[in-house]
Amino acid sequence: MYCQRCGHNAEERQIDGRMRPVCVACGAVTWLDPKLAVAVVIEREGKILMGLRADGAREAGKWSIPAGFVDRGEVVEDAAIREIAEEVGLDVALGPILAVISHQDEPVVLLVYPAISVEGEPVPNDDVQEIGWFLPDALPELAFAHDSEILSIWGNWRATRATD
Repeated sequence: MYCQRCGHNAEERQIDGRMRPVCVACGAVTWLDPKLAVAVVIEREGKILMGLRADGAREAGKWSIPAGFVDRGEVVEDAAIREIAEEVGLDVALGPILAVISHQDEPVVLLVYPAISVEGEPVPNDDVQEIGWFLPDALPELAFAHDSEILSIWGNWRATRATD
């Protein structure tokens, strides 16, 4: 890692109770901020839309909830809508934020939204090679631990809505 201020090498040092990159020349600390991502649970007729991760993508050959990173300066809801369009080709209407998922030593903070498909049929794009609709109790092999967490949160939210 190199210093963002002067370009010299940085080394890991204990700063404020954590190891952080510090420039060996000017002493500037690089504060590594978390990356924000969005995940969207799309339900149709009781089934959840998932994408099979394409060759070359992390966890290729496993299934995941459509998700992706928020770009700097992008509104999070716009990022969620963009990611769905990029990954599965759908135009969606988002519901309220279901959860903010953040774990110690995990550099990504994940915002989770429910959504309904407004227009179109899903098609695999981007990091997705196949689309599938799955019942919550008959899921394929999931790509990421957060997929299980997302589906649990979504299931609890859905159950709460059914009793309202």
